[in-house]
Amino acid sequence: MAGLIQIMIWMFCGYLVFKGVQIFQLLFVSARDEMSRRTGITLVVVMIIVASFAAVGFFLFEGLMAGPVQTQLWQLPTFR
Repeated sequence: MAGLIQIMIWMFCGYLVFKGVQIFQLLFVSARDEMSRRTGITLVVVMIIVASFAAVGFFLFEGLMAGPVQTQLWQLPTFR
């Protein structure tokens, strides 16, 4: 179960970065004046950087949560 959650979080991290790149590509094909285009490109670059940091943050946070679960799964119950 923990492995499935890890895979889903990894997919979400990849989705964040790819979504930022998709918005960046849409900006390049839009027909706008030069000033609004520069502003848009700046905002999208910032968005891609933020999405990348968010993906790394989610990835590291997920690793911190999965560690204790993994150690509990490897401990065998003791019977007295």
